[in-house]
Amino acid sequence: MAKRKTATKTGGMILVGLLILGLAGFGASNLGGNIRTVGFVGDKPISTQSYFVAMQRELASIQQQTGQSIPFAQAREIGLDRAVMQQLIATRALDHEATELGLSVGDENVRDQVLNIPAFQGLSGGFDRESYQFALDQQGLSINEFETTLREETARALLQGAIVNGVAAPDSFAELLLNYAGEQRNFRWAALDASVLEADLAPASDAQVRSFYDENTDQFTLPVTKRITYAWLTPDMLIDTVDVDDDGLRAAYNERIEEFVQPERRLVERLVYLDESAAADALASLGDDVSFETLVENRGLQLEDVDMGDVGRLELDAAGEAVFGADVGDVVGPVQSDLGPALFRVNGVLPAQSISFEDAKSTLRESVALQRAQRVIEQEIEGFDDMLAGGATVEELAAESEMELGQIDWTINSGEGVAAYEMFRRAARAVTLDDFPEIIVLDDGGAVAMRMDEELPERPEPFEDAQDAVRTALEADLTQQALVARGEELAAQIVAGETFAGLSLTSTEEEGRTRGAFVPRTPPTFVSDVFEMSPGEIQVIAGDGIVTIVELDSVSPPEDTPEAEDLRTTLQTQINQSLAQDLFDIYSNDVSLRAEARIDQQAVDAVN
Repeated sequence: MAKRKTATKTGGMILVGLLILGLAGFGASNLGGNIRTVGFVGDKPISTQSYFVAMQRELASIQQQTGQSIPFAQAREIGLDRAVMQQLIATRALDHEATELGLSVGDENVRDQVLNIPAFQGLSGGFDRESYQFALDQQGLSINEFETTLREETARALLQGAIVNGVAAPDSFAELLLNYAGEQRNFRWAALDASVLEADLAPASDAQVRSFYDENTDQFTLPVTKRITYAWLTPDMLIDTVDVDDDGLRAAYNERIEEFVQPERRLVERLVYLDESAAADALASLGDDVSFETLVENRGLQLEDVDMGDVGRLELDAAGEAVFGADVGDVVGPVQSDLGPALFRVNGVLPAQSISFEDAKSTLRESVALQRAQRVIEQEIEGFDDMLAGGATVEELAAESEMELGQIDWTINSGEGVAAYEMFRRAARAVTLDDFPEIIVLDDGGAVAMRMDEELPERPEPFEDAQDAVRTALEADLTQQALVARGEELAAQIVAGETFAGLSLTSTEEEGRTRGAFVPRTPPTFVSDVFEMSPGEIQVIAGDGIVTIVELDSVSPPEDTPEAEDLRTTLQTQINQSLAQDLFDIYSNDVSLRAEARIDQQAVDAVN
């Protein structure tokens, strides 16, 4: 045993030594403090600390957005390290440019900024030098480094402001966009169906169906399919094997007594007044010309404001006796309520209900048995886990337990059988060929274990399996073609002076429609196609099996409304911001090229 420990210790020291040599080969020998920069942009260094912090910030941002952290190796695969470095290069290039231009910030400005940073203030609320020093120490910065950074950031902001401030696009550009977005169309349209065809379409032949399949194979593609073998057990599978005695049923009946024995309840409305005199006067005013609804309206209320729903006698306190002694339609009161004197109207009666234990037994037996079956499965799950952990296959798990074996070709569209369970679908989406089976608890308390056997890529569905769908698609296509042809004939008649009504077409008038409008029961491109038409033009627009005839009446400019003015202002602001950002990006790229970045890749690798 002693020799074994010595060997292990010696081996560990050798590994540590090799690790140190390996890191030294990557330039990591100076990580103790000599590596201060990962490169220069012009005369501005990019510090190792700034690169490290920027990488950590981006990784944290990804974790916040996706809800999961990614390994650094994966971050490098997606180019995150290169994106961070390019961002740092652009920033330091601007700092270099500001220095070249002689743009700087005075000590007084830096002092004012430092004094106003909350992290540097003491308990009195004023600047505290010890807090200042402590906060910088925590970040690994000296006072000189921090104030230099602050000075550079301020100068950089001044430079950026000089580039983007005052950038404005011509007003005509915003006006053009406003006209495009707010322009209106008035038109009428009618949908065509098989009733306008002069003859019934002949059924598609087998040869046509096969030809349509060959020409449109992409329409009959099976999604990615996972062939999964599973073993599962649900409470429904055990319900007939679970013993349920009368004592258990009686206990369940008593627990759910409010479900089986319910006193009479009434549908009631309550109108509350400030005092009993006002309530009494209101009750006395009821007659042919004054209804309960009138009283509600006189109080500035609506019926839903006074509706109490169905209530029991005890819920009404002092009003219970009067309300439950009244007939449907009666208004009783004034009676004191928890909100004050009130009138009550009875709108309906829900009779008392009493279901005996004997009558409820059949209902109770199923639910109690289901609960006990769920508990049985819950107790057996640990044993299932142990079997899988011991190397049992899904088939062995089913053979040695009450679980049932099954197989499914699962796709994202699967939703029957075991795939009806959300937990199964979630696991099926994630499972891979390398995963070992594990127990998954289903939504109803059942359990399932799965193994992925094969993954089939997207592929054409065999013609023999798809031919019914192919025939349906072909017949829909042939019908649309026939309707388009008939639509062209009808459109020609309208151009010649005929009307929609004269052609027995039911038309719909549309007024003031904009490009963003949605017109139900029309083809997907309907609105965009209408906006390509000229006044007086008639077109047949088809798509997704829908065929329409459209006649454009007129084109109107945007309405001069406060909303339109707000949109004009918003468009102008967005255009100006976009133009300013584009201009700054061009300038920043030029500055980065002229500054000639020099990156020490060995230092970057060491930091990584």
